[in-house]
Amino acid sequence: MQKIFYMESLVKIYLRLLQETDSQTFRYLYPNIDWNERCIAIIGAKGVGKTTMLLQHIKTTFADKNQALFASLDNAWFANHSIFELADEFYMNGGTHLFLDEIHHYPNWATEIKNIYDSFQKLKVVFTGSSLLQIYKSTADLSRRVVYETLEGLSFREFLQFEKIGEFPALSLNEIVENHQNIAFQITENIKIMPLFKKYLKNGYYFFYKEGLKKYEIKLQEAINNVIDVDIPSIENIEFESRHKIKKLLAILSALVPYTPKITDLSAAINTNRNNTVKYLSFLANAKLLNLISYKNKTIGDLTKPDKVLLNNTNLAYVFGENANVGSARETFFVNQLNAIANVTLAPQGDFIVDKYTFEVGGKGKTFDQIKDIPNSFVVADDIEIGHKNKIPLWLFGMLY
Repeated sequence: MQKIFYMESLVKIYLRLLQETDSQTFRYLYPNIDWNERCIAIIGAKGVGKTTMLLQHIKTTFADKNQALFASLDNAWFANHSIFELADEFYMNGGTHLFLDEIHHYPNWATEIKNIYDSFQKLKVVFTGSSLLQIYKSTADLSRRVVYETLEGLSFREFLQFEKIGEFPALSLNEIVENHQNIAFQITENIKIMPLFKKYLKNGYYFFYKEGLKKYEIKLQEAINNVIDVDIPSIENIEFESRHKIKKLLAILSALVPYTPKITDLSAAINTNRNNTVKYLSFLANAKLLNLISYKNKTIGDLTKPDKVLLNNTNLAYVFGENANVGSARETFFVNQLNAIANVTLAPQGDFIVDKYTFEVGGKGKTFDQIKDIPNSFVVADDIEIGHKNKIPLWLFGMLY
């Protein structure tokens, strides 16, 4: 009887969440997912809209809501029950699609997902988890069973869509490079793009900005703390003291970015050894709080020192200091948006290499001096609406996904 009672409590929460879910606008990833796969993992940073995506899918797909069930793994129900038990009960009562949120909150989740996959061949499972779960992509048991999808934060293009400014198609990097002037002219013909871009840089990357801006930075700070205090320890075996050092490291770096790491100095500042410092950098990068960049052809591993450190996105800069460094914000935005669709490396001349292109990022007065003799090189300039020849507006790289 107790089991049924708690199952009913999960169902009540599920149905209430469905009612409260807005299904008018979907994230970029939604139409790219093959929802017919038997087991799908949607991973991404906290606050980018993974939960909403699951609920939107259920709300718009299932005429009979009893065929689906949504449950968050941080619910108290799972203190005394297993995921497998939930799947068994749900399946026996005619359920066909199980949606599990925040899977990393559950110990031994990988083993139970494998057992569910092997035991209930007609049950489809979709689960969400921290971007730290990237590490499980390479595990043999799950890689044959689970299709992994990664959800990034809002692009500038999506921000314009959610703000009801306009619906613009996602562009390829080649389209931007080859036709940026015409594209920028068409987009800016009826809107003032720069104020919107500045608004996005401050509070447009995380999906929960739609809940209101008054408490946006507080919510973002809470999300950062949750990642370090809950998400990282749930995946990596670290103690409280290490969590404190990771927070201190992030705070130090936020004031230094863009930063060429001096691991000895960072290690001394947080009172730990070199290996731990580099490992903590890797944790913060996998958790989508930092971007670590290196030169082309350099092998990156968990204990490899990166050549440059940036915050993952510009919204984070405003949590650590109201007056975010303009130069740092430009590079942070460029790397953040490009990383969603390509591999960004440091350039020996210029700032970054993406595919066959070299980019120098700066203000509207940035010249070509540093890259003038490099083929396929471009200046990416802030504070301009429309570019000319090999000078491309920075904001336009927010239209890639």
